Amino acid sequence: MKKGLLLFMSMLLVLGIIAGCANNNTEGNEGGESDANKEGSEEVVTLDMFQFKVEIADQLQEMIKEFEAEHPNIKVKLETVGGGADYGAALKAKFASGEEPDIFNNGGFKELALWKEHLADLSNEPWAEHVLPIGKVPTTDEDGKLYGMPVNLEGYGFIYNKDLFEKAGITEPPKTLTELKAAAEKLKAADITPFSAGYAEWWVIGQHLLNIPFAQQDDPEAFIAGLYDGSTSIVGNEQFKQFKEVIDTELKYGNENPITTDYNTQVTLFASGETAMVQQGNWTENMIYEINPDMNMGFLPIPLNDEADADVLPVGVPNNWVLNKDSEHLEEAKTFLNWMVSSETGKRYITEEFAFIPAFDNIDAAGLGDLGQSILEYSKAEKTIPWTWFRWPDGANKEFAASIQAYSAGKIEYDTMLEQMQASWDNMK
Repeated sequence: MKKGLLLFMSMLLVLGIIAGCANNNTEGNEGGESDANKEGSEEVVTLDMFQFKVEIADQLQEMIKEFEAEHPNIKVKLETVGGGADYGAALKAKFASGEEPDIFNNGGFKELALWKEHLADLSNEPWAEHVLPIGKVPTTDEDGKLYGMPVNLEGYGFIYNKDLFEKAGITEPPKTLTELKAAAEKLKAADITPFSAGYAEWWVIGQHLLNIPFAQQDDPEAFIAGLYDGSTSIVGNEQFKQFKEVIDTELKYGNENPITTDYNTQVTLFASGETAMVQQGNWTENMIYEINPDMNMGFLPIPLNDEADADVLPVGVPNNWVLNKDSEHLEEAKTFLNWMVSSETGKRYITEEFAFIPAFDNIDAAGLGDLGQSILEYSKAEKTIPWTWFRWPDGANKEFAASIQAYSAGKIEYDTMLEQMQASWDNMK
């Protein structure tokens, strides 16, 4: 009897232990699984970022690494297409193939209208209230909605090597067309090639250089509107007549084979001291300093004539960061953009690493080099003209460039070049 009772008690004890272990395991699994799921629930997402500024590709990649360190569940895959490559065509190809990026660039104005159906409304983002007024213009639609975050402010003109100018005996930087020609003669007499002419690049000549006669109109927007409705014309326009001297001067005093000189060669010729001037913008600053850390440089205008208002620089928003509204990771993309312009790390990269002029009132323009400082000085003096090509028909800049190249190669007369430009506009508007 006692043995049977002991055996029965032992069995109850074993069953209790088993039940207890089972219960503990269940509780442990519930608690442990919950914690594990909680830790593993922060899914790592990857944002595809497609941008065109080759000048900051390396620095942008470094900035992304710092963002990822602070946001371990967000990765950013960067792809850069720019320089001599056609970013616009590459972006269209990505959308056509279904490889739509989460973050990409948009120039605004006509380009905003072209891509608006794909873009997320960014009006209520925390950084929007800090954008400078000029920075909102390109990507604000007729309803007042903001679709882009400005990359920066930029300007361009003739960048000049101050030391080579001094060597040639040029004591005052030229501000008019006549003074520019005189400076070129002095440089040539000192056995210094005056210009780096990169006429192989459509955007250098068919966009930036050709912007000058457009932007120097009494009312650039009205002139462009007139081109669309037929009330104005490139042919016979005084500013476009004067533009001939700008091209002729650069070619006469420029490097050999300008028609085949690409962007990298153009900038390298200047940075290495082989030429005294280059028609480019402050986006080249990092590249120039990498080649020549001691470069002493500044900006000259691209003067159409000898008038006082020829001493101006084209300044504007070069491009904007926009977000794909159909992105599966739209909120993470918004987080990245906000971090870029609100965190101390992001601000530092914009000014010190990218050498950008910020388009925000909460970012100090610190750490700028000679070119950025020169743009600021012209801007503060209100000696600027607009960037007008964002208002041109899509693709017109390339046709304009082809006409400029044909004239520069001696294949057509200047009047024919203007007639071709007018025809291109009429066909594409």
